[in-house]
Amino acid sequence: MSEDKVAGVEASAISILKRAVELDNSHRYDESLTCYQEGVGLLMQVLRSVTDAGKRQRYRQKIEEYLARAEELKVFVKDEKEASKQHEQIQVEPNSIGHSYDSLFGRYLTNFVTVVEVEDPYIRSHHQIQNFLRLCELVVRRKCPVKRIVLTTGRDDDVSSQQQQQQKLLSIGRSLQTCGIQLHINYSNTLHDREIRLDTGWVIKIGRGLDIYKSCDKFAIGFCDLELRPCHETTIDIFHRSSMKMSSSKS
Repeated sequence: MSEDKVAGVEASAISILKRAVELDNSHRYDESLTCYQEGVGLLMQVLRSVTDAGKRQRYRQKIEEYLARAEELKVFVKDEKEASKQHEQIQVEPNSIGHSYDSLFGRYLTNFVTVVEVEDPYIRSHHQIQNFLRLCELVVRRKCPVKRIVLTTGRDDDVSSQQQQQQKLLSIGRSLQTCGIQLHINYSNTLHDREIRLDTGWVIKIGRGLDIYKSCDKFAIGFCDLELRPCHETTIDIFHRSSMKMSSSKS
């Protein structure tokens, strides 16, 4: 190719790859994947026309980076499309163990999750707020790139209880900030739903909300490790929002 044509192909590649990154950041992964593949194809054309060793190395490095991201998106999009057709239901039996938040739904906290929304009217008392803290710890431990956690919950009528609730939740918020996560707290007097929503489209509906664990002595097995803590009976439904849209269109 002539120098002018190489420059034109390079400009097109840069424009398309820039668009790929924008779509990627906007969670429009299908479109992003297409742009990555098209942009990499153009960069490879440019690479074949470059003779300078330094430039060739830089092009190869960029191509490898974009190809790695494209492959990651390809796998994610395929898995999400297949999984979105499924509806997982977990029955938690009374007094059963082995049901930490991690084992129940930790696998959905992938490296594509950036926002977690929690709706639970009963994140009020000390142990309920501790349960919410444990969920936040799971998000941090999973190392998913979450930037924001949104909690919507209710409040007691007692002013003193309201103040204690707010102070504890604000403390969690300050701690999350050290991990690069912003906590947004909303209060609602009409909230009834109990669910966790991820911006990847997954919804985790828990019949009892986060408060699925029975109380136990501070020095009893299961106090620290929720895998060993006996549970209340509840049902957990996990589904993808796209499956709800498909059901609505069919009806």
